[in-house]
Amino acid sequence: MSERILAVLAEDEAPQRQALLEALAQAWPELDVAACEDGDEALEAVRALRPQVAFLDIRMPAVGGLDVAREAIAGGALVVFTTAYDEYAVRAFEAGAADYLLKPVSRERLDQAVARVRERLRQARPDDWRARLDALEAQLRPQGDRLIRWIGASVGDSVRMIGIDEVVYFQAQEKYVRVVTGDGEALVRTPVKELLAGLDPALFWQVHRGLVVRVAAIDRVRRNELGRHELSLKARAEILPVSAAFASRFRGM
Repeated sequence: MSERILAVLAEDEAPQRQALLEALAQAWPELDVAACEDGDEALEAVRALRPQVAFLDIRMPAVGGLDVAREAIAGGALVVFTTAYDEYAVRAFEAGAADYLLKPVSRERLDQAVARVRERLRQARPDDWRARLDALEAQLRPQGDRLIRWIGASVGDSVRMIGIDEVVYFQAQEKYVRVVTGDGEALVRTPVKELLAGLDPALFWQVHRGLVVRVAAIDRVRRNELGRHELSLKARAEILPVSAAFASRFRGM
């Protein structure tokens, strides 16, 4: 009997996740797959299961594939990145991924990736990716004149172009990130971490794990009855939480 191999698969789009699961069942019958709907769930699965292989979408809201990859690699897993973007795929492969799969994934390309991963598992050679993942993350991070100026965000069945100076805050929400302006909101699929890297740190502050706020839009910060910090906005009625990790930003304000 062939040895069973344990894998974690993270893909936030249900049809693509199911299609990849079915294709893997045919291409690699000995593979047991824990399927995850987002990066948070994938992190938990990687920590609990210590898989030998991880198939990770690079771009997921809140916790992206690179974050999960670091945890998987620390446990000795081989990583295959999946992405809809050619530039991400090439950079991921150059960063030392066991392989990458460009969406939509073809059966021929999946067979090639499976063969490569199985060979790497047989070789059982340690491979420290940390420096290469750092380099990949730096390549994907906007810098200088590449800071975000406009955001194309979904509103119903249309795309709205939002100037960065219109944005009040960004908030991770399930599979998307809300882009909230003074008079409305829209959705993007870019993870908060990636958005944060493209924002001017003098203008936007992270105040919670999945929440980034324009500093000039903040009206006041106070402690609630539980002793937790929260902030009110000048142009919006909602109250936003501030986590303990970021509360020090507001000391003395």
